[in-house]
Amino acid sequence: MFIHIGNDNVIRSQDVVAIIDYNLISSSTIMEEMMKNAGKEKKVVGPTVDAKSVMITKEIIYYSTLSVSTLKKRASMISTISKLDDFSDEIKEEETESEEA
Repeated sequence: MFIHIGNDNVIRSQDVVAIIDYNLISSSTIMEEMMKNAGKEKKVVGPTVDAKSVMITKEIIYYSTLSVSTLKKRASMISTISKLDDFSDEIKEEETESEEA
């Protein structure tokens, strides 16, 4: 499944490693170093202006103007949807049976 994370970016939900509040980056030297290194390798996408969160994936780090809670809700919705059973085949079979009768 996919998650729309704002700024015209859509990512695969299975690639998400972490969702972090943007303000936490400056409070951690490890996070600052990670972001600096990712920037040098051109693996950072999105504007830092108005950024509220950072989405870390297996390959790329995305700045998002959406809050951590919004992204978390979107990710959990996708998780819930993927756990639902697919009854579309059963509905098609029932329709075919009723048409034959």
